[in-house]
Amino acid sequence: MSPASVPFRLVRAAVFAVVCVGLGWGAHAFGGGSVAPGMVAGALGGVFAAACPLSGRERAARAILPLLGGAQAVLHVVFSLAHAASPVEMPADAHAGLVPGLGMLVAHGWATLLTGLWLARGEALFWALLRRLAVRLLLVRLPVFWTPFVMVRTARPVVLRGAVLRYAVSRRGPPMVVDLF
Repeated sequence: MSPASVPFRLVRAAVFAVVCVGLGWGAHAFGGGSVAPGMVAGALGGVFAAACPLSGRERAARAILPLLGGAQAVLHVVFSLAHAASPVEMPADAHAGLVPGLGMLVAHGWATLLTGLWLARGEALFWALLRRLAVRLLLVRLPVFWTPFVMVRTARPVVLRGAVLRYAVSRRGPPMVVDLF
């Protein structure tokens, strides 16, 4: 890992962690669960630590979706355990058990799919921007290393003379009328 790539890796891992934990926390809160801020910070640190080694190169949607889905499953279990350990628990809470119901699975699936596609599009745009910046920097620095061929200039300019070709036929004007009778 080069020192120049460290900021890019950290930014990409941080974006993934914030989106992933934000999605899990928001879905958990929407389902009626409560999560302590310390648990959210711990989950953010854990997802960030897991995403850092994977942020070295461009990832497509087929790589982002399973990572996001796995992280969502782990966050669901962690948030459910934290909620079950809390002293005040609502009896009709959808997050009370570790095994989610069909509605929760569908909601997690759709949220993961949409968020994963959104992250994949952002990833593609980020790498396209980096490529364009690299080309732009290369073009700016290219004249320093590249010198065009040198043209030798003469003291007098060369005079071009019109040349009349012997076998040239001028066909300008209207066609000639030929009377055959």
